[in-house]
Amino acid sequence: MRSMWKGHIRFSLVTIPIQIFNAIESKSTISFKQLHKEDKGRVGYNKVCKTCNETIPHADIVKGYEYEPDQYVVFEKSELESIKLKSTRAIDIEAFVDIKEVHPSRFEAVYYVGPNGEVASKTFSLFCQTLKKTGKAGIGRIILRDKEDVVLLTAEGNALIMYKLRYPNEVRSMEKVPDIVETEVDEAQLKLAETLVASLETTFDKVNFEDRYRDALMELVQNKIEGKEIVRIEDEVEKPVVDIMSALKASIDAAKEGKKTA
Repeated sequence: MRSMWKGHIRFSLVTIPIQIFNAIESKSTISFKQLHKEDKGRVGYNKVCKTCNETIPHADIVKGYEYEPDQYVVFEKSELESIKLKSTRAIDIEAFVDIKEVHPSRFEAVYYVGPNGEVASKTFSLFCQTLKKTGKAGIGRIILRDKEDVVLLTAEGNALIMYKLRYPNEVRSMEKVPDIVETEVDEAQLKLAETLVASLETTFDKVNFEDRYRDALMELVQNKIEGKEIVRIEDEVEKPVVDIMSALKASIDAAKEGKKTA
């Protein structure tokens, strides 16, 4: 695994040499190329002006911010570069928080963090153990790809997990979701629903995370390569809505039967 960033974790007078690794396996993603239907040639990407309908060379393209409909302020590359923050190659820890206080909607990307060399191992291990012992996570700032991000560091095993966090203004308010109202719940229905939850309870490591779409897509690709006939899978017919009590009872029976079979 190759590191994507090397620097330090700094909090107070303590400095720990670290390296950061991308936690996401990009090779597992299946991508397609755009081809010309007639001769299977690769289709290029041309930038065409929507006003004059001409293809624009890269040198003639500038960035503009639309502050009113069809009204832009234009920026040169040098102007945007003038406000870029200079990387300090360090994550400066500003605070320690309980990770339970961080809403899941704030998490954007995940990385792994390890010590950079044997010299850093002891201090790095001390930092990890401190986070475990206190049950806290460190919040700091890092400059990745010319942009400053707020990150959260939490201990996992003998290493750290770093989550890039979204800024508050990037997350929509849940109050804007329509039709969310507090309603009275029937106690009998609630009891059955709780029983259904209990019948399906398991541990996270036992949950089936098979990527069924990717498997089906790879099978489709292989069939195409081998020249086999592609059979279309029909959508499931939507079942009619039944009484909620009947549905809960039937679901509980099905869950129990499923556990016996397993």
